[in-house]
Amino acid sequence: MHRTNRSRWQHSHNYTLDSSVAERRTRIVIGITATMMIVEIVGGIVFHSMAVLADGWHMGTHVSAFLITAIAYHFTRRHSTDPSYSFGTGKMGVLGGFASAVVLSVVAFLMAGESVHRFIVPMPIHFTEAIGIATVALLVNLVCAFLLNVGHHHHHDEHGHHHHGHHHDHDLNLRAAYLHVLADTFTTLAAIGALLAGKFFGWSWLDPVVGLVGSVVVFSWAYSLLRSTSGILLDRTPKTSDLPQEIRRAVENDSDSLITDLHVWQVGVGKFAAIVSIVADEPKSSDAYRELFREHKELVHVTVEVQHCREHDKVMAENI
Repeated sequence: MHRTNRSRWQHSHNYTLDSSVAERRTRIVIGITATMMIVEIVGGIVFHSMAVLADGWHMGTHVSAFLITAIAYHFTRRHSTDPSYSFGTGKMGVLGGFASAVVLSVVAFLMAGESVHRFIVPMPIHFTEAIGIATVALLVNLVCAFLLNVGHHHHHDEHGHHHHGHHHDHDLNLRAAYLHVLADTFTTLAAIGALLAGKFFGWSWLDPVVGLVGSVVVFSWAYSLLRSTSGILLDRTPKTSDLPQEIRRAVENDSDSLITDLHVWQVGVGKFAAIVSIVADEPKSSDAYRELFREHKELVHVTVEVQHCREHDKVMAENI
């Protein structure tokens, strides 16, 4: 038996998507964002605009987040076939999204702190120059959002029957980068509005108010991303998936087989693994049970344990 070719019983543990387009466009976004970050920080300091300065530092933290995104893609691709990762590197992108969400949370608190400080210690604002810089930043954000959005739709993935959601919910690494750009776009739009109000109506106090409101919105996005990524990292079955119920229904449909232990978790984007322990009076082969799951293309790794029991043992199992 030890000389038998094992390939027919083995399968790949590479559950990652082809992220080459997203990775390439993320690198472009890093270059564009880093350049605009320098312009905004310098402009915010010179022209005394808290809105522009906050957006500049905000954009600076996004550069760090985009670097996390790019590193996650690189690591996932490089180690996709490394056997030391038991279930592949599909969660690396999720980990990148989680790290980016933490950075986004820090950004929100820094924006809030600086905005409160500007309430206490106001500074004269050079509105015309600040508006010009903020307008350029808005255009840059729109370009970056387009690049990341197009990059996402070029993924080659398989969508399971039981994992629904918006496109950006699938690749959480890319969703993190996309949220960073959306946060920048929102704060830049708000900054332009505040600067226009300050220039034409004298409402200079609106500048730090915008920074404060922006921090709340950015934190809400970060919190949402933290919830999405942390659940996967902790092997929680997504609420949008009814895969456990489908597995139970398929196995217990014969009125003999009973699932006594079931674990379902996510190993990649739209990819799931399962461990199923089954007890029956007349148990089928493990291959026969696996055949029941064949329609679930999102179920890429299944371990089946089959046990034979007498009738009174089965009654005890049902009462557990």
